[in-house]
Amino acid sequence: MTASSNNGGNNGGKVPPRTVQSRFIPREELTSFSAWSLGSLAHGESGPVHPAAPEPAPEPDPEPAGPTPEEILAELNEARQSGYKDGYRDGLSALENFKQSYAAQITAQVGQIAASYQAQLDALEQQLALSLAQVASDIARQVVRTELSTQPELIEAVAQEALSTLVHSARHVRVLVHPNDHQLLTERGQLDLESRHARLLSDAGVTPGGCVVEADIGVVDAAIETRWRQVTAALGQRSEWTDTPDGEEAL
Repeated sequence: MTASSNNGGNNGGKVPPRTVQSRFIPREELTSFSAWSLGSLAHGESGPVHPAAPEPAPEPDPEPAGPTPEEILAELNEARQSGYKDGYRDGLSALENFKQSYAAQITAQVGQIAASYQAQLDALEQQLALSLAQVASDIARQVVRTELSTQPELIEAVAQEALSTLVHSARHVRVLVHPNDHQLLTERGQLDLESRHARLLSDAGVTPGGCVVEADIGVVDAAIETRWRQVTAALGQRSEWTDTPDGEEAL
């Protein structure tokens, strides 16, 4: 809207041109106004302009009602039961893991103890076997000495077995025995020498109770030392034959 003023005056009888002044009226200076339309003018309606009624402010949304004590108690009970179930399940899982870990640990420890015991038993058995073999060797030594002293004729069976080992095609056969055994075999005269064209010879280097058969095709060593080493080797021992008892020196 604009406001106008007329600075009219007779200026020498002439009507000066009207000067129209206008300005914008701020909203704050308006006291009343209303919207108008062309329809109002067309129907000749006139009247004071009333301000439009302000639109009612929207009502605020009602705040949601809070849970009741019963609902709160029910939620607490549900949460408590859920916690019990979760804790029970986790406890069972932890217990199962602990049992498996403990069982594996105990199994490993038992296995180590069993292996240690087994190693000790094996060592003890080996020691016992060696001790038994040594005892058997000592006993056998005493028995052989006794047999040689009480039954010197056993040399005859030894010499005959050595001769039988040679094939019949062997030539230049010689049977070497200790001088004492040579006298005994000569007196008994039961050694089969003629069929093998063999000769019985005395040799002080042969231990009593043993013999050595020599031929063109080889040697049969039936000496008591050789046979003793073979017997003790079968027992897992390495022992040499001695003519005298243990602890005594040979004369």
